[in-house]
Amino acid sequence: MLAFSIVVYLLLNLGIGLWASRRVATTKDFILAGRQLPLALAAAATFATWFGSETIMGAPGEFIKHGVLGIIEDPFGAALCLFLVGIFFARRFYKMNIITFCDFFRLRFGRSAELSSALLIIPSYFSWIAAQLLAMGTVLRVVLGWSLTTCILLSSAVVILYTLSGGMWSISITDFLQTLMIIAGLVFVSVLLYQKVGGFAPIIEKMPPGFFRFYPDFTLKSSVEYFAAWITIGLGSIPQQDVFQRVMAAKSADVSVKASLLSSLMYLTVALLPLFIGLCGHLLYPELEANSQMIIPNMVLLHTALPMQILFFGALVSAILSTTSSAILAPAAVLGENIVKFFRPELTDRQLLRTIRLGIVAITAVCIGMATTRESIFELVAESSAFSLVSLFVPLAAGLYWQRANQLGCILAMTVGLGTWLLCLQLDTSYPPLIYGLLASIAGMLVGVVVGKRAVPELVEE
Repeated sequence: MLAFSIVVYLLLNLGIGLWASRRVATTKDFILAGRQLPLALAAAATFATWFGSETIMGAPGEFIKHGVLGIIEDPFGAALCLFLVGIFFARRFYKMNIITFCDFFRLRFGRSAELSSALLIIPSYFSWIAAQLLAMGTVLRVVLGWSLTTCILLSSAVVILYTLSGGMWSISITDFLQTLMIIAGLVFVSVLLYQKVGGFAPIIEKMPPGFFRFYPDFTLKSSVEYFAAWITIGLGSIPQQDVFQRVMAAKSADVSVKASLLSSLMYLTVALLPLFIGLCGHLLYPELEANSQMIIPNMVLLHTALPMQILFFGALVSAILSTTSSAILAPAAVLGENIVKFFRPELTDRQLLRTIRLGIVAITAVCIGMATTRESIFELVAESSAFSLVSLFVPLAAGLYWQRANQLGCILAMTVGLGTWLLCLQLDTSYPPLIYGLLASIAGMLVGVVVGKRAVPELVEE
């Protein structure tokens, strides 16, 4: 019955996608929902950017293994990212009236910067998309009993159909509905487990010393690693197209800012529930830790009746589905708008929309291969955010807030930052490679400003 209900859930999501496709007439409709989302839909869509596989399946396992210091990256870093987007970036981006994040680089630094940023953004999504496909395949394997590879292929097919139909409209509508359902499911399970373990005091007593410590040891290495954990998603996910397109889909600049801040608050509070459930599962059923990524779904199976299982698993699969869809739509939009159109500016809007849809299929195919050969959802997500942090964050922030930032500095910040990070990954440095990459990116921007000329177009509203 549970398996049948989940299949019905997936078909319902496809139906919503087909219904939403009636509102898609232009590329802007497909990528940004026509910039018509009210606060409730915009906040739910922004909150759901990462609230799925990473939060419910990845973070609890890291929490059990490493305590609070193990989950600084998510949910705390993720909440920081949405807060910073609302405070410093949402209003400025919204007023530019652009479709993709790379359009900003064209307006601020010129055409070569646009192409360079696009070539960097697209591969930065591969690990993230693979993490979502792996998560959905893992959940479906538990529910359907099929092999992981089969479940990944099934989920990929559903994602492609779902994304091709309604774009951001279908993502936003389903995000709103499943956010309500999955929060209800998490609250229900949390209350049951709270009663079963006897409250917070027994949990605190049974955990090892330092488990709930929020700050690291006061050594240079631990402090740097702590800082790296905060900025991996906290800064690294700011220059990403999926965050951009969810925030820019709001119906006004004020709604865009409010949606970002509200989603940050939601993420910081609601995302604590899976951590609590995972900790209760660790104490009640230590044998389940062999597969820590499934500890939350297992808690639901053990402690809830069939109706709640249907509600929770349906909402979980739907949440991962919409997160995956948005993640695939993001690089596909960049591929069409900032690479194909770069070389073929004569493309009509209809041709551009067709190109983006073809890109959705191609990008999904690449990520299927990654999903079937990797095991850790948490690590895949971290790879994606670190990639954009070392290559794109510095030129983005400098372009918005430093008048002297120029095209040479932008290109150097991208290439030197990414190259240094990749080199440090190969050398397996004692300090986090992304720190070296970020410092190199900053240095590249400074060198470019000193050596190059500013001669770039002023930012204008299109």
